[in-house]
Order: sequence, then C-alpha cells, then structure tokens
Amino acid sequence: MADSTTPYPSPPGSSADRSWWGWGAVDKALSDAECAALGQLVPGAADTPLPVPDVSGLALPEVRVEPPHSLASLMSAEPLDRASHTYGKAYRDVIRALDGDLAAAPDQVARPRTERHVVDILDWAADAGVAVIPYGAGSSVVGGVECRTDLHRGVVSMDLSALDRVLEIDRVSRAARIQAGALGPGLEAQLRPHGLTLRHFPQSFEFSTLGGWLATRAGGHYATLYTHIDDLVESMRVVTPAGVNESLRLPGSGAGPSPDRLFLGSEGTLGVITEAWMRLQERPRHKASVTVLFDDVHAAMDAVRAVAQSGLHPANCRLLDPGEAGLAGVARNGESVLVLGVESAHFPVDGRMAELLTLARDHGGSPTPTETGIADTGADTWRTAFLRMPYLRDALARMSVVTETFETACTWARTPELYENLRRQLAGVVKEVTGTAGTINCRFTHVYPDGPAPYFTVIAPGRRGSEVAMWDEIKSAAMEILHDHGATVTHHHAVGRDHRPGYDRQRPEPFALALRAAKRALDPAGILNPGVLIDPAPVG
Repeated sequence: MADSTTPYPSPPGSSADRSWWGWGAVDKALSDAECAALGQLVPGAADTPLPVPDVSGLALPEVRVEPPHSLASLMSAEPLDRASHTYGKAYRDVIRALDGDLAAAPDQVARPRTERHVVDILDWAADAGVAVIPYGAGSSVVGGVECRTDLHRGVVSMDLSALDRVLEIDRVSRAARIQAGALGPGLEAQLRPHGLTLRHFPQSFEFSTLGGWLATRAGGHYATLYTHIDDLVESMRVVTPAGVNESLRLPGSGAGPSPDRLFLGSEGTLGVITEAWMRLQERPRHKASVTVLFDDVHAAMDAVRAVAQSGLHPANCRLLDPGEAGLAGVARNGESVLVLGVESAHFPVDGRMAELLTLARDHGGSPTPTETGIADTGADTWRTAFLRMPYLRDALARMSVVTETFETACTWARTPELYENLRRQLAGVVKEVTGTAGTINCRFTHVYPDGPAPYFTVIAPGRRGSEVAMWDEIKSAAMEILHDHGATVTHHHAVGRDHRPGYDRQRPEPFALALRAAKRALDPAGILNPGVLIDPAPVG
C-alpha cells in the first residue's frame, strides 16, 4: 500500500515485462517523443533519442561453454536471457546496451529452483573453470553483475529469482525465513496476510531481491533507525564452494566475530545467499507527513542534524537542496525542502510530528500550510518524482545526456565543507569534460546522529559516442573528491567494479589480507564474481 512514508505500490509484472536494457517495467519507459521533450530541457542534448535495439538483431558473442546433461534443464543461452543478464542498471550499462555492446554477455543463464541446484552448479563450475555471477534482479548500479575478466573458460549468470518464497513465519518472535530470490513486492505480499512487514524499501524495491539487499548491505527508504538491511538479519544460509554456511538463529550474540557479517556486503564473492531469517515488524497504522521550506540550505542541514540527534526517529527525513527540490517539483522559489514522515503500528503520531516541526521551526523552517497542519501534498509530489527518477535517467541517457548519481556519508562536522567543495570542484570537472558546468544537485537520503548520507546528482550534455568515457571521468573525479574529504565511496550502492578504486583506498590493509584469505578458503577455484571487492585470482 502506498502512503507518505512507504512509497511503493503493488507488485510488478513478470520478468518478461521488465526492460532488458534499462530500468524497470517496459510499459513505464518514456516514449521517443517524451525523451526528445525531456532532452530539450538540457541545452546541448542530442536532437533525437538513441534507438532501443531489437534483441534479435544483437551481435552476442559465441557461447563458449555448454552445461552437462544433468544441469541442462536449469540453463539457457537464449539471446534475450543473455542480453538481459549482461549488465546492471548503471548509466554506463544503459548506454552500452543501447549501443548494442554486449561483449560481456554471459555464456549461460542458470535458474536454480532449489538449494541443491545451487550446490550442483557451483561444483560443476569449479571443476570446469567457469565463473559464476550471482544475480538477484540485476538492479546493480556499480558493475556488480558484469564479469569483466577473461580468466575463465566461460561465465554463468546464476539467476536466483525462482527461490522466491517465504518459507516459515515465527509470529511469536516476529521473524520469517525467506528465500533469497524474493523480489520486494512478492516478499511483502506474502507477509501482508500476517500483518507483518520487513519494512525495507530501497528505491529499487520492485526490481531487487532479498539476496541482493543482503549481498550489498543495502539501505532502505527509511531515513533513520533500522534502515540498513544489516539491522534486520537474524541468521543467514549461504552456499559456498567449500560448503554450506548457516548461522545460529539468535536475537544477538557476543560469541566471537559475527558469521553473518562475513557475508553481508560480500557481493557474491564468497558464496551464494539462499535464504535468511529476517526480523519483521507490525504493519504501521498511524502515519503523517509534512514538508518544511528553508531559505538557507545550511540552516536546513542544522535542522536535520537536530532531528537526527533528537531520538524521535522519523521514518522519512529527506533534505532536498534548492536544485533537487526544483527538479522534484516541490519548491518553486529556490528553497531547500525537508520531507518529514512518521509512522507507528501502535500509537498516534501527531505528538511526535509536532516535536519534529518544533525543531524545524527553531532552525528557520516554514512548514507548508495545510488544513490539518501535519500532512500536505509535497510529500506525495516528492514520492512520485522519486519513483520516476530511474525512468527519467534512462530517457536522458537516450538523449546522450550524462546523468550520474553517487552517494556518500560523512560526519556532521565535515558536511558543510563537503557539500560546498564537491559541488564547486565537480562543476569544474563537468565543465572540462562536457563543455558546461551542468547541474549538480544534492539530497540527504539517510541521517544518523553523527552524520548524513548526501546523494548527489549530475546532469550535463554528453557527446554521442563518448558518453561512457565522459561518465567514467566524472565518476573518477567524484570519488577523488570524496576521498579527500574523508567521506565513504558508497553509502548504500555497494562496491561492485565501478567503486573498486575508491574502496581499495578506504579499506584497511589488514582487513584486505583477511578478505583475500577468506576468498581463498571459501572459493579456492576463484569462480565467484571475480573482480568484485578484490582482484581475481589466476585460474589454476
């Protein structure tokens, strides 16, 4: 059910309804005419949109490996399967797909229907020297599902979408055992009759899976408290080439390093997550939302810090700077906009919202006038724009507009300097790369008592045929600026292959040694998602 704090509607259609080259559902993509109209808003954009290739006409590389007879029924080398499993959904992925560049296509797409199938596929791949890329729903925007090495005899994309059931619900402990291939809407649909929810809603909710959230340590829609998937895990079951790892199901434990932490964020390099016990919550019944306008973005940041440190834990606490607020259609006069939302399964929320509004007013905020005083249409407008953004990104990509988004996190003390310097320095880079300073906007997606997670968007005209190179240059510069300001290379989009340069600098070397040792122990043949987190080992 869509509402002001839970922005996702009903389950999507089948995988056949999803775009093979871009984001989301085929019927929600912008038409050629809409793409052209959107491109006119970006001076210097192309005049006509890049055409969407017909899969039947794509030049896919030859299939290098065939599965054994025992696994043949689980595998497909059909062009559409291979094309749709080649890339994730990053800007550079979309551009290459539109260009018909599918040189990295997997040789086979495996769809295991049981955990035993996962074991059998890994055993065969290890013996055959075939790389295996665990694949949930392909919404990675960091190169997490694309094999970029030629060290193996072939590549199999292991699509876990058939493992999509809620297997068991412990109503007393308020937890559920869920298979890793469950898409967000399907997962919630199975929990709804029990009055429960996982309450994890990333922007990719419709087109991402529980296993993908766990493997990437995903952040959800909610801005405070239990927003990262890490906080919702009770235990995990992971198939590795060295055996099945299942942690003891407990509410908490001080017995040594957490076995779940080894696999949370491992991005398919150490094992294939097949199921997990997840902590659930009662479905909320009391909700309210409001938007607050600020004339000064730094005063707005101070207000958000006060909210984050108040212990009031709003479900939504999204700060949009003037550019982002204008792009989303929630401000008209250059204001910054704070979107606040509260919810509860048990108690009315009017009092908590009133306390939040007091904090906002104390820092110069002006709540949008409404009849009730605690709800307005600004949150609805923002939610609609939020869900539509990936489709607009694809439309701009078809017009050869370079659109890059990247998120980070830093301490509150560093936030004002990071915000100002990144926008100024990156504008210089964008102008050098594209010929114009473009547009650089920012929003805070998640906030903590000790710092926010700023999310930046860059929009600038590109040169047809050079979009990927331009994107790469801007991305590299952004990572360098983040590093210089002590900010993380990624807050909730994972590392993949695109963030490896920044991750290698952020990660302590003793931990890198331990990670490499874990990789050798759990995946001695080096077949699992080679090149993610650490360099691929030569195949013996």
